[in-house]
Amino acid sequence: MEETYPILDFAHATTLYDFMVNLLVALLCGLAIALVYRLSVHQPGYSSSFAQSLVLLSLITAIVILVIGNNLARAFGLVGAMSIIRFRTAVRQVQDIVFIFFSLAMGLAAGVGLRWVALIGTAFVSIICLLLGLVHFGRIVRHRHLLVLSWGAHHSDMEAQIQQVFTRFCRKATLLQLRTDVAVQQVHATWVLHLHKKAHPTQVVHAVRQVKGIEQVQLVEESFEQDNPLPI
Repeated sequence: MEETYPILDFAHATTLYDFMVNLLVALLCGLAIALVYRLSVHQPGYSSSFAQSLVLLSLITAIVILVIGNNLARAFGLVGAMSIIRFRTAVRQVQDIVFIFFSLAMGLAAGVGLRWVALIGTAFVSIICLLLGLVHFGRIVRHRHLLVLSWGAHHSDMEAQIQQVFTRFCRKATLLQLRTDVAVQQVHATWVLHLHKKAHPTQVVHAVRQVKGIEQVQLVEESFEQDNPLPI
C-alpha cells in the first residue's frame, strides 16, 4: 500500500499559545529593527512610514509562515495569491533593501518557531548595524578648499607664481573660474585645492599673500562624504 502525504490537510498543528508567542517574538523583532533603522538612517533619507512598515512586515511574514506550516498546497496557493500584487514603489536607498530583508528573515524565523534565532539574530545584526554607522565604516571623508584670488590685470606672470605655491602645499589644484573685470582692470580666479595631509590652510593663505600683486585672498573649506568614492 502506497504511503500518502496530507498535502490538502488544512488542520492547524500550531497551538494558540505557540501562535501568540511567535507573533509576540515577531513584533519585538520588528520594533527593534525599526528602532535600528531610525538610529542609523538620518534625514533626509529617513521615512517614518517605512519604519512602521518594517514592524508590520515582520508580523505579516510570521503570520504567513504560520498559515503555510508544512502544507504544500497552502504554499502554492499563497504564491498564486501573491502573484496578483504589483509593488511599484521604488526603493530609494540600498540600505532600505537590507532592512526589508532583515525584517523578512526575522519574521520567517519567528513564524517557524525559531524564537531564539529570531531574537538573537535581531540583537546581533542590530548591534553590528549600529557599530558600522558609529564608526562610519566604508565612508571616505574628503576635504577640499575653494581659493578665490584677485590681482591687477597688468601682472601677466601671476598664474605661474601662484602655481609654485600650489606645488608646495597641494596635491592637486584645479582652476574653476577665471574672469577679468575690465572696468577696474582686475583678474578674479577661483581654484579647487586638495591639500597635502601635512599642509595647513593658513600656510597656503600666508604663502599666497607673499606673492607680489595679490590684492584679495579668500579660502573656504568644504568637507563632504563619499559613499561611492571616485578618483579625484
